[in-house]
Amino acid sequence: MDGMSALLDGPRAREAFLLRSTLTAPWSMKIADEAALTLCSVVSGRGCVMPAEGGVRWLGPGDVSLFKGPRPYVVADDPATPPQAIVLPGQVCVTPDGLPVLISTLGTRSWGNDPNGETVIVTGSYQLPGETSRRLLDALPELIVLTGEEWGSPLPALLNEEIVKDEPGQSAMLDRLLDLTLISALRAWFARADGAAPGWYLAYGDPVVGPALRLMQDEVARPWTVDSLAAEVGVSRAGLARRFRELVGEPPMTFLTSWRLDLAADLLRSPDMTLSAVARQVGYSTPFALSAAFKRVRGMSPSEYRVSA
Repeated sequence: MDGMSALLDGPRAREAFLLRSTLTAPWSMKIADEAALTLCSVVSGRGCVMPAEGGVRWLGPGDVSLFKGPRPYVVADDPATPPQAIVLPGQVCVTPDGLPVLISTLGTRSWGNDPNGETVIVTGSYQLPGETSRRLLDALPELIVLTGEEWGSPLPALLNEEIVKDEPGQSAMLDRLLDLTLISALRAWFARADGAAPGWYLAYGDPVVGPALRLMQDEVARPWTVDSLAAEVGVSRAGLARRFRELVGEPPMTFLTSWRLDLAADLLRSPDMTLSAVARQVGYSTPFALSAAFKRVRGMSPSEYRVSA
């Protein structure tokens, strides 16, 4: 399970929030829900997004934007339109004065100020990040915009078609469609010259380091050494160590320790997981061994972390 998979299916992953908005100008919303990552797809019409660091980016049909939390941003028909509503954590919606906003529902997973509005936007938010997905989130800017012309994916249109349906298994279908749309968008972003793909992401395409990364993350509890990893991949120990450091920026065992402790941190947030169970799942022979490593790297014991999380 790599960083992208961890965002979608990791120990702290939760069912995403999905909504289809139908709007007629003037409209403006300040999004302050602190979601880890939000995907916004423009089906028809146009609008603009204004991230916390300033600036205005326009979106048209087929365009997709990704917002990385937790800082707020504004989505509007025009930069001059003041926010009429503020979306807070838990999808609580209030006016700028703090009064509840009466949302006009327009059917299943749909709302807006006009059922025949010229602007239709589909939004999906991933609410709770985990430590295992932090490598991915840290590699992203606060705002990513992909135009329909440069991306050309059929997934947003399919998501828009399915979001208004209410059939058996619809929630699972929508979750998968949103996940696929997000993965496709992130891949398109990292493939751009200005996408600044991190070393570990590019390393998955390497014939030596890629298999080693997948082995460590898919079989995290296995007692890996550089020798055993090199044997599985079919290269020399020195060759794997050198290539891994060149592409990922750290030695294989340092990466593995970090991944194990990130996964342990996510698992510790579950009250049903004992320290022994967490230790076994992430590759430590005893709870004491996990506690020692956890405190050395994170500066607190697993029990202290669990209370603070």
